[in-house]
Amino acid sequence: EKLAVVWPELDIVAEAADGDEALALFDVHRPQIAFLDIRMPGRSGLDVAAGIGGDAHIVFITAYDQYAVKAFEAGAVDYLLKPVEEDRLAQTVQRVRKALGAPPADLSALVADLAGHLPRTTRRLKWIKAAVGKQIRLIDVDDVVYFQSDTKYTRVVLAQSEALIRTPLKDLAGELDPDRYWQVHRSTIVNLGHVASILREDAERQFVLLKNRPEKLPISRQFTHLFKQM
Repeated sequence: EKLAVVWPELDIVAEAADGDEALALFDVHRPQIAFLDIRMPGRSGLDVAAGIGGDAHIVFITAYDQYAVKAFEAGAVDYLLKPVEEDRLAQTVQRVRKALGAPPADLSALVADLAGHLPRTTRRLKWIKAAVGKQIRLIDVDDVVYFQSDTKYTRVVLAQSEALIRTPLKDLAGELDPDRYWQVHRSTIVNLGHVASILREDAERQFVLLKNRPEKLPISRQFTHLFKQM
């Protein structure tokens, strides 16, 4: 509401309740600017900034001044301290306007640095929000057959369809139930509930066969021990 007051001509295309939704909405709307709360629910604002990469100008919002100072010095357009005051927001708007004439800053080093100091809470992922065209699709992780890295995205493959998300596979691995989702390759995590059998072509090559998909998923040598009892 305050942003609309100090910058009335700004087109606010979306608001997100958590980090997962923020990434999905970013893929749908592709905004020029993203205001990110560092401590938003689920995926943090730092995770979202990492997913956005250099595709938008970032303004961080935080209650912790040490984060804010580092963010500003590292090249974020600006930062806002909670509680956000209208006068301070107006100053940020002026900085953002000036920054729009240049490419967004690369915040990868900053994000990695701050993420190391941000406390993490272990949570098991239940739902995935993925951009499909102009819509946000809510996917139950139990319906996912496997996840697979695909350049800067991660493929979310279901029995009859698939979607793309920006969350890296290594981040998903830490949020999925390890008793149900196994990494079988550096680029693939499979849902055991959708595994039909293991195909051993020889001592070196093994594949996961799926119940409702025709493809065979190769198992890297470092993960073959997981299937010795199957």
